[in-house]
Amino acid sequence: MESLFPRAARHGCTPILLLACGLIGITGTNAHAQVQTQIAQDRARLGNSTPLIQQIDPATVRDSERAQANAEEKAASATGGDDRLDTSGNLLGNMWGARSWLYRHGVIFDIQEVDEVWGNGTGGTPSTNGDGQGSGTGPAYDGVTMPTLTIDTEKLFGLEGGLFNVSALQTRGRSISQDHLNNFNPISGFEADRSTRLFELWYQQSFLKGKLDVKIGQQDLDTEFLVSDYASLYLNANFGWPMGPSLNLYSGGPSWPLSSPAIRIRYRPGQKFTFMFAAADDNPPGNRSNAFDIQGGGNTADPTNQTTNDASGTHFNMGTGALLITELQYALNPQPADMSSTTKDPGLPGVYKLGGYYDTARFPDYRYNTQGRSLGGAGGVPRWDRGNWLVYGIIDQMVWRPSPTSSRSLGVFVRATGNGGDRNMISFAIDAGLNLKAPFRGRGNDTIGLGWGIGRASSGLRAYDRTRGALVPGNENHLELTYQAQVTPWLVMQPDFQYVWHPAGGGADPSFPHRRTGDEAIFGLHGSITF
Repeated sequence: MESLFPRAARHGCTPILLLACGLIGITGTNAHAQVQTQIAQDRARLGNSTPLIQQIDPATVRDSERAQANAEEKAASATGGDDRLDTSGNLLGNMWGARSWLYRHGVIFDIQEVDEVWGNGTGGTPSTNGDGQGSGTGPAYDGVTMPTLTIDTEKLFGLEGGLFNVSALQTRGRSISQDHLNNFNPISGFEADRSTRLFELWYQQSFLKGKLDVKIGQQDLDTEFLVSDYASLYLNANFGWPMGPSLNLYSGGPSWPLSSPAIRIRYRPGQKFTFMFAAADDNPPGNRSNAFDIQGGGNTADPTNQTTNDASGTHFNMGTGALLITELQYALNPQPADMSSTTKDPGLPGVYKLGGYYDTARFPDYRYNTQGRSLGGAGGVPRWDRGNWLVYGIIDQMVWRPSPTSSRSLGVFVRATGNGGDRNMISFAIDAGLNLKAPFRGRGNDTIGLGWGIGRASSGLRAYDRTRGALVPGNENHLELTYQAQVTPWLVMQPDFQYVWHPAGGGADPSFPHRRTGDEAIFGLHGSITF
């Protein structure tokens, strides 16, 4: 965005830890330590028709790999097989017995490696820094390494229902979206600023025999909230943490590659219903100076930077505003754990979610300056408005499978988000798609998918650009065709094609303000290794 603003104080309470003190004091004598992650729970409810690896961020890659390994171990135990730790899904195997020894003591250490190459053959822009230098097309590489240490406190020292997690990130390469594309959302959800940083640091305690669990600490919320399990096959960032929160919250909110101090509560009274609530700091790096493009964190030299003021991930900001988010889930025809023993068809499964968030911080208004005059016409400093909100709905539904025990299935997803337009860049977004699991004989863990999405520039942004004489943005559409293939138990490759119509809603090319950014055809190859 062209207009940048001086430092503006934003006041917002962050009531994150107050609730935790009372909850942690509850005894966990009836708790169960092996509480499912949200990824594992949805995979089980959808009959393992979700992608082998969910590509929202490295944490979901890790969780989906673990869910797959756990499912295979349970199946082997049920048929009288060896119940020892299976390390065939790790490139380094058992590490000379170290993994098995650690596992017996409740310690799991693993490393996820993700590497991508991208190139756009058409469209794009020479440079989103607006300097007109370089080529509008060309290749780019990005990579992530994420080590994670997880401790089951019951195995380690007898505290039932406890789980401790710490992870770090090493991100590298260049963002093709920043260098060449000028899109509303990155073409890959794994693009991030180069850094070595702490990612998550949290403790989870379960109660009521696993029906209730509370997680407190530095958290990444996009592995649990706003997740469409079928959409997580795709690499475009909009299919993970969608356009609304990514573009409208400060630095994109507590989502990859950032996390915030938070408390998350999850209650599951039975198989069908799940209720979740979280209170988190809304601005992970705590940046105090921002442009309209507030997910950039106010870094004028790097408009997509997310780590200004907090390159190490240890800032633990608590002084801006609170992000309050809640979600209600309903599982239709949740699948039994052992499909081979069912006496009748349990029906086609689906998961339906409704949710929303409210951010207590202040946000710049596209309509008015501090004198109450038109910001686009008169210029000046924008008025700061208290609060921001978003509502959403998600459908993941299997629509076909040859038989209840078949690995082949066809699933559809739809997700929509909506919010106010006076203080946001995006006011409405929707994505949808169709996934075919096990498309070929002998490829039970592969998935092919075709997804589409659209994001609508807000009325405030359109009015602002119109009154200042700039090109007025509208809708950005993106289409993605992808194939996720398990090459070995520890290696997954994913060729990918995307086409973007009207990047940034048909807004101006930053290098040539009177010309719209051209439509883009992008090719990519994504690889994921579990060490």
